[in-house]
Amino acid sequence: MNQLELYYNKFNEEKRLNSRHGQVEYQVSMKYIHDYLPKHVAPEQVHILDVGAGTGRYAVPLSQEGYEVTAVEPVQHNLGILKQKQSTVHAYKGNALKLKRCADDYYDMTLLFGPLYHLKSHEEKVTALLEAKRVTKPGGIIMAAYCMNDYSVITYAFKERHVIECIEKGQLDDAFTVHPLEEDLYDYVRMEEINRLQQEVGLSREKMYSSDGPANYMRPFLNQLSQEEFQLFIQYQLASCERPELMGAGAHTVDILRK
Repeated sequence: MNQLELYYNKFNEEKRLNSRHGQVEYQVSMKYIHDYLPKHVAPEQVHILDVGAGTGRYAVPLSQEGYEVTAVEPVQHNLGILKQKQSTVHAYKGNALKLKRCADDYYDMTLLFGPLYHLKSHEEKVTALLEAKRVTKPGGIIMAAYCMNDYSVITYAFKERHVIECIEKGQLDDAFTVHPLEEDLYDYVRMEEINRLQQEVGLSREKMYSSDGPANYMRPFLNQLSQEEFQLFIQYQLASCERPELMGAGAHTVDILRK
């Protein structure tokens, strides 16, 4: 059992996704998924690939809408939870670096909502994006999510007061760029790294958005909002999530790419 599996066997992914900050991420991303799915085709003729599908947060509801959904997940624990849910998702164990069961040019949309968080080298990220490109139809959409550098610095280094320790260990340099250690599970990027990856893999950019914006910074305050106030917060995030001056500061940024 590798380090990633050990982590997710203990981490309650369902609880995170059902929390209010998780709901912001989910509702905003589902809005963009639907924006870019084919419009004049019956759902059962639309093929979606969810790579790093976790417990099926996106795969299951999309399959319940009638889309043909394939889920690839490396962690057996998450895969087991996904398969217990009532859905028509075709789910199997695998990883983003080699989608060996997936045919070339088959999927209308490929989601990478997780793999790029854990692939620490630039080369691995390129490999995952090229695999997504291979299996996506010409003209199809790839949505790639990243964890952002400055969110990590602000929260873990300063808010949780690990900054001196991180500098001493080499996890932060003089420019406050995060450099994960071998045992660290997450990698964090800045906007310039996302731009470099997009250009290197030869995909055209439709747009970018921050799926959660300030939500992860203000988790206790989100929990205090009434349902009406919380829905207004989601409206705010939908209205502001493409603003470039805010995007790099959120926890997650999604790059919407077209093959």
